[in-house]
Amino acid sequence: MDLFSGRGASPMLIASQEKAFDDPDWIYELKLDGIRALAYLDRSMADFRNKRNLKINDRFPELAQIYKQAAGKCILDGEIVVLKNDVPDFYALQKRTLLTDKFRIELESSRFPAAFVAFDCLYREEKELIWEPLTARKQILQELVRETGRIAVSRYSEGRGTALYHAAEQQELEGIVAKRKASIYRMGKRSRDWIKCKRMADEEFIVAGYIQKGKHTFSLVLAKYRKGTLVYKGHVTSGVTRDAVEELDVTGENPFHLLPARNEQAVWVYPDHVCVVEYMPNTIQVLRQPVFKGYRLDVTPQEVVI
Repeated sequence: MDLFSGRGASPMLIASQEKAFDDPDWIYELKLDGIRALAYLDRSMADFRNKRNLKINDRFPELAQIYKQAAGKCILDGEIVVLKNDVPDFYALQKRTLLTDKFRIELESSRFPAAFVAFDCLYREEKELIWEPLTARKQILQELVRETGRIAVSRYSEGRGTALYHAAEQQELEGIVAKRKASIYRMGKRSRDWIKCKRMADEEFIVAGYIQKGKHTFSLVLAKYRKGTLVYKGHVTSGVTRDAVEELDVTGENPFHLLPARNEQAVWVYPDHVCVVEYMPNTIQVLRQPVFKGYRLDVTPQEVVI
């Protein structure tokens, strides 16, 4: 069974975060604030899979016909985004992923329709392309896709990362991704051939527990993995709702090696929820004015590492 029919592809992952840089052997793309997805397209259907290889078609019915814009059978790697004022809005997108009612999904898709932005091609017409260099895959991608309002091909800059990063910063976008031109596609692997240069305005954390501070006030206990061990990273209170807390599964067992200070009243939960915390960038290793922005269903806890 080949990569397409077996739905056997898995996305290549970014290994590190660094400052923006310039290098003629690299290309640079905008980092879109969306949901990573692989699109399996042929002449009759579009099948979208998230990083856990779960089918997500039902959340994005407006993308069902984009197979018509591809010149043949292929697997595309990209991001599903929802735009507001021509800027990706992750929280509008997240709202969609949490919906289950078909009518509400249809309503949201008409109000704020999603689009798929492709930035790589893993497979075309019975041939795997993962061993081809990035520049060759980019050329094939450009030939494959006829762009419409629902599907687009990611633009990139060659050699000039700092200029693109500053442009993204001015527009308050998430940042950029640097990719080595000669890199192959390492499925399911972290590789330094892809580097993110991200505005340090938000960050992902694992929720390890919560503390109820008042009738309607809750604080989430945050953590990240270091070599397979959970490490305490602080709290966030602003933006945390009762609904957010009720999504968590209580275990009652402290997941840390030692009990962190100021957590004696914590209710410990199974660490399977990843959240986004927005904060003011600073040089101190604390979260300054943190705000809970929601959960990310497309990021696994194992990806949230120090």
